[in-house]
Amino acid sequence: MDETMRKGVPTHPCAAAVSDWTDTYFRRTKEAAGKFGDKRVTYAVFMRRPVICAPRLAVEWLQGVCSERGAEVDVQLNYPEGKWVGAGEPMMYITGSFYHLVDLETILLMKLGPACVAAYNAFTMCADLPKVSFLAMDARHCAGTEMAEIMAYAASVGSDRARRKVGAKGFTGNATDATAHYFGQNRGMGTMPHALIGYAGSTLRAAEMFHETFPDLPLTVLVDYFGREITDGLEVCRRFPKLAAAGKLSVRLDTPGGRFVEGLDPPGSYAVLERHAPHAVRGYRDETQLRYLIGTGVSAAAIHYVREKLDEAGFPAVKIVASSGFGPAKCRVMAEANAPVDLIGTGSYLPERWAETYATADIIEYDGERRVKVGREFLFRRS
Repeated sequence: MDETMRKGVPTHPCAAAVSDWTDTYFRRTKEAAGKFGDKRVTYAVFMRRPVICAPRLAVEWLQGVCSERGAEVDVQLNYPEGKWVGAGEPMMYITGSFYHLVDLETILLMKLGPACVAAYNAFTMCADLPKVSFLAMDARHCAGTEMAEIMAYAASVGSDRARRKVGAKGFTGNATDATAHYFGQNRGMGTMPHALIGYAGSTLRAAEMFHETFPDLPLTVLVDYFGREITDGLEVCRRFPKLAAAGKLSVRLDTPGGRFVEGLDPPGSYAVLERHAPHAVRGYRDETQLRYLIGTGVSAAAIHYVREKLDEAGFPAVKIVASSGFGPAKCRVMAEANAPVDLIGTGSYLPERWAETYATADIIEYDGERRVKVGREFLFRRS
């Protein structure tokens, strides 16, 4: 098995498997250092864009592998977890044996860069919508279970920063059990996918099935399956009036981008925002921003409209859950439009531009002598 347990935490890949996953030129450099003699080196690790520092999984892996090898490593974090880090700022210095560190760079950077960018995205989303709870639903968008863990960790780091900075509710949970602990939970959260509604044959029957199976859980019902967000949503509310009055019933909007929410069209969407957030449509907007405001799918106008209909029908305590493409840009527009959403289910804090996630490491000292390739002198220690 390609794992070694360290204090109950798997180190993956373990020391014996590192050579299979590292870049070949690092492996060959290790062999050369073994032949011509080791040196004590210091690496500076940085990123080319602003990020939120999310180093824990990378550093724990590094320390675990070095422990397996019987090699000492000193990690100097220049920024604590959750701190904003500027582009080009050395996030950490790593000092130890060149022979034992040189082949670890590839995997260290794999675990560091994406986490820092995802944490940054999660922070901006939570900070822009501080009164909204978030649920991490990224697992299906991840390239394997290791990435899923890195992304869940990153969301928790960004969320914690938003709580400290602006008192945000942030991410209160996620969809899978394996990473729920990053959000202070024992289990993943969620009620039903569209598949349950298709299986049941109606939105109401799916709600009944879920409630009969899990009577003690709050009920969140997808209402877009049949294109009747208002009709089906109100039908469920009338079927479960006690849950609705107690605030234990939510309707989830996941309307696809190919159509409007039931009862809306472009003029109707403009009218909704004129009633609730007229300022939101009067500034300059590009096409993407306009779509988030008054377009198809889960727009700000759609959320306001559903809230109107719920309140008019006497269900002010029923919550609105929104999903479908809620990344940093969409969340910012929702904040500007004062969209009355209670919880957002999102995996869109995952980095869209993967090139921005590339962390870089350069050696800046060899046996105490400062040396780095020309152009990277900014990485030298300042004291």
